[in-house]
Amino acid sequence: MARIRIPSTIVIIFVTVQTGFLLFMYARYSSFMPQSEEKPSQVHILILSSWRSGSSFVGQLFSQHPSVFYLMEPAWHVWVTMYQKSAKVLHMAVRDLVRSVFLCDMSVFDAYMPWKRNLSDLFQWAASRALCSAPACDSFQRTDITSELACKTLCGRYPFSKVEEACKTYTHVVIKEVRFFDLKVLYPLLTDPSLNLKIIHLVRDPRAVVKSREQSVKALARDNGIVLSTNGTKVEDSKYKVMQEVCRSHVQIYETATLKPPNFLKDRYLMVRFEDLVRDPLSEISEMYKFADLSLTPRLKSWIYNITHGQGPGKKKEAFKITSRDAVSVSQAWRNVLSFQKVKKIQEVCKGAINILGYQLVDSEKEQRDLTLDLVLPRRQNQFSWSSFNPKH
Repeated sequence: MARIRIPSTIVIIFVTVQTGFLLFMYARYSSFMPQSEEKPSQVHILILSSWRSGSSFVGQLFSQHPSVFYLMEPAWHVWVTMYQKSAKVLHMAVRDLVRSVFLCDMSVFDAYMPWKRNLSDLFQWAASRALCSAPACDSFQRTDITSELACKTLCGRYPFSKVEEACKTYTHVVIKEVRFFDLKVLYPLLTDPSLNLKIIHLVRDPRAVVKSREQSVKALARDNGIVLSTNGTKVEDSKYKVMQEVCRSHVQIYETATLKPPNFLKDRYLMVRFEDLVRDPLSEISEMYKFADLSLTPRLKSWIYNITHGQGPGKKKEAFKITSRDAVSVSQAWRNVLSFQKVKKIQEVCKGAINILGYQLVDSEKEQRDLTLDLVLPRRQNQFSWSSFNPKH
């Protein structure tokens, strides 16, 4: 039988072509296959809340942690710049800014701030311990508990570029924001492979929120106008229209996260009630830290105890400041301060939120003033857990 001799050069060419073809087909095929998910090196936490709900306090619980880079309401810059728009229209601009901050890309502020700027041009910058310590500012150590006053005095003139420089050196980036009213707006961030995003949804009894808002009427007037789409007109919320929207948004966020949520929300949503937090701070904070992959340090434990066991409810001028107060008294102050007529109106516009979030309605002034009557319903075990929520119970 005759044998066909093929020159070795032809064999080499054939194998090379075949190998190239196989590599080409593999590359083409693999481009359609889901890539193995590698989590980004940083953890991203969004504290999602509304005005006067204790979110500044919760923000500080994260800001003072030595592993956290924290910013308080960076979307304030968006709303101030485009105040004639509505909250719904501004959702995408707010989301884009938040995403950039999570990725430590501070060039996003170019559209909202002066070209030449310092740390002090950033809204509530001194509330961030990370911007008061190295590498942003040389006056404090990362393990220090910083105060806004000291930070403003020593660090305000540092260049704005230090914000981005500092952000890149932390394992956790935490943002507190009150300008999202719909959880679905955040879906692109939750599915973004460059982010490792978790959401802490902080809520508070709407009646207590109204009492707190009454201390800050002028400060909230512009934001009220944006919520109510008044084309730039400031609004004092005497008819509780803003509160109605706030309550509606909390219900929407909570129900979206717990009633047939998408798979990508699993283990990435935690609802926290302010009242539970102030009654048992260390337990609730430990739960939040565990959710965020952080550990509670002895220095933080001591600081948390001190700021939640002060004397009295705090002064009106301290409405936006974190000072040592009797936190439980703060959470109950509305029961003595608000008239029953106001309480009835708030309960009318926020009844759904009050029921769903686990608070008790009052039917008389006597019930309202009786502080032995607990209006914060016991939290059922795992009631606010993503995986075990059962709307039938």
